[in-house]
Amino acid sequence: MTPAAPDTGLMFRRSDITDRDNLIPVTPESVTGVRNCTTISNAAGIGVSTIEHLIAALCAAGVDNLLIELDGPELPALDGSAEPFLKLIEQVGLERQAAARRYVRILKPIEVSDGYGSARIEPCDAFELDVTIDFDDPAIGRQRLQIAPDVRAFRERLASARTFARMHEVAALQEAGLSKGGSLDNAVVVEDGAVLNPGGLRFDDEFVRHKALDLMGDMYLGGPILGRVTTVKSGHGLNHDLLTKLFATGDAWDYVSLPGTKAIIAMMKARLRDLTGPNSAIAVPA
Repeated sequence: MTPAAPDTGLMFRRSDITDRDNLIPVTPESVTGVRNCTTISNAAGIGVSTIEHLIAALCAAGVDNLLIELDGPELPALDGSAEPFLKLIEQVGLERQAAARRYVRILKPIEVSDGYGSARIEPCDAFELDVTIDFDDPAIGRQRLQIAPDVRAFRERLASARTFARMHEVAALQEAGLSKGGSLDNAVVVEDGAVLNPGGLRFDDEFVRHKALDLMGDMYLGGPILGRVTTVKSGHGLNHDLLTKLFATGDAWDYVSLPGTKAIIAMMKARLRDLTGPNSAIAVPA
């Protein structure tokens, strides 16, 4: 990974491709696949899949401009979470750039639904998530998580939450030639109400934590956002639909550049709400 100039954004470069364009911008328009992961591609048909865990870590760390080199079509699964990526980012450190950070500020609510789940984004002075999942398998069930995912909250509550699947889904994917490296080492697998991983879960609600992690990665394709995202039974496809509808609705958003101190204050307010909850006796300043 190499720092890029201000306003470059995030960009993948496929170093194994030398006969055509091998640069793939991380943007909503680049999304070409949403089955079980997020895949982006360029006009030459060169793609990168399973980007959401790394992108979520970059979102939490506040990385805006970066060239990511990759020698294949998919990011490594590692342990199925974003924690290894976050640790690498924090070990290397960040390069502060002499430019104000540009945010996508949400001006009015936008919502999408596919008849099964829904996703909504609405105005907020920071980036906040409210994620609900509901699965028939009793090992997962219904779970909800509300979080303002700054880097500390992300590190403590989301980064180590692993991707998950039901056993029949893993078998179907592998029969289709996908997820060939999938195993209990890089995913939580459940079957008939039981978690098959010998070590069990890292959190009682690890499933919804990972869904929030995925949502972070998917939404960051549009850049840093000042808004509250609420999803119910959503996935990569619906997350992408929300982002697409948002940017297609011109009066629902605008760009705003915030000096570092204002951004930090907004994040501190969101973090305080996250710690205290809406019914706390501690007042969050306006």
